[in-house]
Amino acid sequence: MRPLLTLPLLPLLLSSIAVQAAPAEALKPMAFLAGHCWKGEFPGSKQTDEHCFQWAQDGHSLRDVHTVRTPGKPDYVGETIYYYDWSAKVVSYLYVENSGGYSRGTMKPATDGLEFPETNYIANGLTLPYRVKWTVSTDSYEAFSEMYVKDKWVTQFKMTLKKQ
Repeated sequence: MRPLLTLPLLPLLLSSIAVQAAPAEALKPMAFLAGHCWKGEFPGSKQTDEHCFQWAQDGHSLRDVHTVRTPGKPDYVGETIYYYDWSAKVVSYLYVENSGGYSRGTMKPATDGLEFPETNYIANGLTLPYRVKWTVSTDSYEAFSEMYVKDKWVTQFKMTLKKQ
């Protein structure tokens, strides 16, 4: 009978372990983003890209609402949740967007910013491999995105996003 009495306590014990382990520690390299919106223009166009970051789940995840605005067209909107994946021991993310596309990937801190290693964007049955690097400055970061097309990496865009 004793094991049955302790079974209801298991979720309480696990939740206290998770609180003490502080997964937010792994998200600290991203802390400069939280509580701010960051906006940039795509080179050679009037399209803007804005990312607004907020802590979620008491700092255990970071939410990024991403909006691309093009004059005369509907907004392209996506949302990313960054979190610490305990089993893989890495910061992971899930990105979903308003046209149904999505991706899952990881983030690694770099000496000059953040790296998002190769992963896949999936939409409408198509898969596009991509990778991204954010180089951080005082009140901005440069986003450099590449996609894998026809057996080689090509620049998708390079843009500076400034703190709003």
